[in-house]
Amino acid sequence: MTVLVTGAAGFIGMSVSHALMDRGERVLGVDNLNDYYDVTLKEARLASLQKRNAFSFAKADIADEDALDAAVADFADIDRVVHLAAQAGVRYSLENPRAYIRANISGHLNLLEFARARPALKHLVYASSSSVYGGNTKLPFSVDDSVDHPVSLYAATKKSDELMSQAYAHLYRTPMTGLRFFTVYGPWGRPDMSAFIFAKKILAGEPIPVFNNGEMQRDFTYIDDIVAGVLAALDRPPNAEDDAEAPHRVYNLGNNKPEPLMGMIAKLEAALGKKAMIDFQPMQPGDVPATYADIEASRRDLGFEPRTGLEQGLSRFADWFRTYHGA
Repeated sequence: MTVLVTGAAGFIGMSVSHALMDRGERVLGVDNLNDYYDVTLKEARLASLQKRNAFSFAKADIADEDALDAAVADFADIDRVVHLAAQAGVRYSLENPRAYIRANISGHLNLLEFARARPALKHLVYASSSSVYGGNTKLPFSVDDSVDHPVSLYAATKKSDELMSQAYAHLYRTPMTGLRFFTVYGPWGRPDMSAFIFAKKILAGEPIPVFNNGEMQRDFTYIDDIVAGVLAALDRPPNAEDDAEAPHRVYNLGNNKPEPLMGMIAKLEAALGKKAMIDFQPMQPGDVPATYADIEASRRDLGFEPRTGLEQGLSRFADWFRTYHGA
């Protein structure tokens, strides 16, 4: 049987695909390789996947239903989906809002329709985001909290994905699980995330932008822990035979330990062996001062337990960053 992984050339998508193949799964990866960030990084991730016999790839935009249908046409044995393709980034949603509606709303709908057309599909796991918690001030963020007040369009699209999935799970009984990721970092990470931005500027001797004058906290979560959580969720679909509720669940995947941003910068400086020049800036529109994942439900239902501390994770990231960039 085959697992469909959308966004396979992305940071999490590549890592999940490798982990699936490591345990003997066949993977069909779908990605449109868009230019939101450096395409050569996506191509390098994809190249690492294409070295493996268990991996097949189709370049397609999930928001184009005909292209998606063509991509999966020869894979009648797809029995599970890990849907990670999306337009990411809070700040970019202020510049190009239509990209978020296309990828995150229309694209997600196309995956739901794909699942509806395959009644034997065992499980659809999809990426949500900690951004859905918006301006919530109660910490840690729990999946039982209200998330009705997003502070960015990106967050609004991810909450919409959860609502759409709930409706489809109710109507068509396809088991679905949404995963709210908290600030994922590590080797092969995204260039628009803080660890990558800071490392690049620190090594170049350029000042790093630090928003809200450094008064920020983030629940930085290492990629290996995220991958373990995704696979644990994939292996534990909600019960579609229970008529009492829709077979749809939502979980937090976070480190359960918020780190002050300035402390994170100090750990990255140590990992890189070079001090940063700090450019303090005000809070950015759509941003939030703190994220902190309550993972009690993830522990209980998925056996999820983050194992990589920030110092260790940043050390691994710094080693990869130097190697990848020849620094």
